[in-house]
Amino acid sequence: MPGPPPLAHIRVVDLTRARSGPTAVRQLADMGAQVVRVEAREATEGDSTALGFDFLNLHRNKRALTLDLKHPRGLEVLRRLAAQADVVVENFRPDVKRRLGIDYEALAALNPRLVYGSISGFGQTGPYAERPGYDQIAQGMGGLMSITGLPGQGPVRVGIPVADLAAGLYLAQGILVALLERERSGRGQWVHTSLLQAMVTMLDFQAARWLIDGEIPPQAGNDHPTGIPTGVFTTADGHINVAASGQAMYRRLCAAIGAPELVDDPRFRTLADRSTHRAAMNAALDRVFATKPSAEWIEALNRAGVPSGPILDVREVFEDPQVRHLGLAQPVRHPTHGEIQVQGLPTALSRTPGAVRLPAPGHGEHTDAILAELGYTPAEIAELRRVGAV
Repeated sequence: MPGPPPLAHIRVVDLTRARSGPTAVRQLADMGAQVVRVEAREATEGDSTALGFDFLNLHRNKRALTLDLKHPRGLEVLRRLAAQADVVVENFRPDVKRRLGIDYEALAALNPRLVYGSISGFGQTGPYAERPGYDQIAQGMGGLMSITGLPGQGPVRVGIPVADLAAGLYLAQGILVALLERERSGRGQWVHTSLLQAMVTMLDFQAARWLIDGEIPPQAGNDHPTGIPTGVFTTADGHINVAASGQAMYRRLCAAIGAPELVDDPRFRTLADRSTHRAAMNAALDRVFATKPSAEWIEALNRAGVPSGPILDVREVFEDPQVRHLGLAQPVRHPTHGEIQVQGLPTALSRTPGAVRLPAPGHGEHTDAILAELGYTPAEIAELRRVGAV
């Protein structure tokens, strides 16, 4: 039997909204952390009243408490939570948390061991620090939209909120590192990132093309910018992805598709040649791929050691046998929705795995239980409700 999940001893207070912050907290929750999600008393956009598909997936493995952080008694509850927590995560604008008195310095004074995680749009300081952040704005400012899409198409957003997701993952990583460091020092610290930092970092080799070689990357569509041939090719019944960059891989590709003449074609002989004559090379490959259906090519290419795969819609993704084998959709029973499927965990631990244990909570579903755990009596809880603090 697996042991307790790896973060079962970690208590997290989740003050986040939208996507980037909840994504960070979900990484901790899925690995067993005890997460209390603090919600506004009056449900607003992004809160749990609608219990739509996005919320149900994003907030599994959490419990929920409602608080009015503008009420002194509500702030008192939050401070008591923070005093007992290992981690607090927030994605308020920098001025908002300072105005509420829940910034790192304020809460660390109550709990020096506290790891305080923050996500903002553009950073905690600097000329854009007070601007509101949004994924698509970061995609544009971080360079991603300039390199996405077909050549000459104009800027194109990516089909997922990649800046939000990357910022959440980077913050979760930073929080875990800070928890590890705390074992040595006994002290917490402030961990922060932003949508802009995450997006610029995610440029990776495209950023290095500019920073090191002084080259501004253009749009390349479905073609890999530097690995040639790598892209989408048309078959007899659809399209496939093929990745055959490098001389040895290119030779295997040509042999696998029965086109050895392409190896010694002077237009395609070297990587530089293939880059110069990429359109002609892609057209030559398309003519060959058009003779057979996708499944036959995928089987033949992978058998030859040439990476290839289908291009699936989301339904087909979750019907794929490998995706099913990896458990990337997991069932969970919700009190009003019944049994639903949410995304599974992308990381497997052999001895202490994480898991989808709890459905997303209803609005303030666990308020009384959490207050009781903090030491509030039934009479005190009733008074907090009467004054509108919870």
